[in-house]
Amino acid sequence: MTYTGVVRPGGPSAVRELDEITIRKASVGSMDNNAYLLTCRASGHQLLVDAAADPERLLALVREGSGTARLDTIVTTHRHHDHHGALESLHTVTGAHHACGADDAAAIPVVCDRRLHHGDVVAVGHLTLEVVGLRGHTSGSVALVYREPQHVVAPDAVPGRAHLFTGDSLFPGGPGATANPQDFASLMDDLVERVFTRFDDRTWVYPGHGPDTILGAERNAVPAWRARGW
Repeated sequence: MTYTGVVRPGGPSAVRELDEITIRKASVGSMDNNAYLLTCRASGHQLLVDAAADPERLLALVREGSGTARLDTIVTTHRHHDHHGALESLHTVTGAHHACGADDAAAIPVVCDRRLHHGDVVAVGHLTLEVVGLRGHTSGSVALVYREPQHVVAPDAVPGRAHLFTGDSLFPGGPGATANPQDFASLMDDLVERVFTRFDDRTWVYPGHGPDTILGAERNAVPAWRARGW
C-alpha cells in the first residue's frame, strides 16, 4: 500500500486514500514525530493523532484535509512532551475536543475532554475508531484502530483490513522504550494479547516516529523481542 508523496521533516504530508477515509501523515519537530490526520470522506469530520510539534505545520495539515481549520478531535497517544508540544495551540485555534488515555491525562498540560480506556470507541463523522490500551511505554498509552469496510473500490483498499495508530508502543523492529522490566512485560503482554492475537498480518501499523510497518513483518520476531528484554 502506497502513499502519494514522501514524508520528510517539515515537508509536505503523504496521503493515503481509502474508501471511507483519507489518512495524511506529516513529520514534525526535532524528534521527527509523526502526526496523522484522519478525514471522513463523507462528512469532512477530522481527527488528529498527536499534535506533536510545529503548530503552523499541523494547522496547514488540517487545512489540507478540509480546506478549512476544521478539526473535531485531537487524540494524544501518551503523555511524553514530544507528542503534545503543539497541542495547546491547536486546541485553542481549532476548538477541537481533546482525548487521551485516562492514566496519562493528569500529566498532559491541556484539559482532557475525554479520558480513554481500552475498548472505548472514538467517532470521526460516521466512522469509528477503537481504543486499544497498550500499557508500558507509559501507563496510559493508547492506540487507535480503524477497519476498512467489507465492500471497497479504492485501488489500495482491502476489505476488513485494520489500520493501527500505535504512538510509541510499537515500531518496525520492536516495542517502544520502557523504564523497567515490569513495564516492558506489561507492554509485551498487551501487544501480544491486544494486537498480535487480534489482528491479522495485513494490519497496517502507523507508529509515532519513522516508517510504517505491517503486523506480518513483525509477528515472527515477537518471541525474540521478549527474550532480549527491550
